[in-house]
Amino acid sequence: MDTETVVLDRDDMRRTLVRIAHEMVERNAGHPLALVGIHRRGAVLAARLHPLVTDLVGDQVPLGDLDISFYRDDVATHPVSPVVHASHLDFPLAGRTVVIVDDVLFTGRTVRAAIEALFDYGRPDRVQLAVLADRGHRELPIRPDYVGKNLPTARSERVNVRVEELDGADEVTISPAGAAEAAADGGGPRPAPTEGRTG
Repeated sequence: MDTETVVLDRDDMRRTLVRIAHEMVERNAGHPLALVGIHRRGAVLAARLHPLVTDLVGDQVPLGDLDISFYRDDVATHPVSPVVHASHLDFPLAGRTVVIVDDVLFTGRTVRAAIEALFDYGRPDRVQLAVLADRGHRELPIRPDYVGKNLPTARSERVNVRVEELDGADEVTISPAGAAEAAADGGGPRPAPTEGRTG
């Protein structure tokens, strides 16, 4: 029977997001910030980071979210139509550092798609990347600026991010090889509906 190893529990995730928020503010002191989460769990994590960053900055920090379904480089070959969510970027990007937030960084293809989608809305001064988990195995030259936890994994393993808002629990787990079918984004085994992406 397949088992999952918990690598971050609820308290770990809370502490990790607090640390990332502090790192963002310290690195971007004096420069306007905005947070943009990638649907779905990246958007949830960005929404959690938002009040933390706003409190530290002492001013409003814009918050947005992106759906990157049709920006993916495998959309034409995907056997199943993607589930599309609305994007919300109701603020100007010019003059800001935009921090893209996602749950798991794997091949880098999801982040590449997010950057392409972001620039359709404007041209920020800088783009940074924050991820809850970095599992390696990059296929593109992308590295995060803020990392919750580095997770050495086999390519066949699955990193699962669950959030209370969508899944009823806060945790990050690793599933063994063969725990699920291969994911369409080339990022590891296919998750159950409550598990995070591997882009």
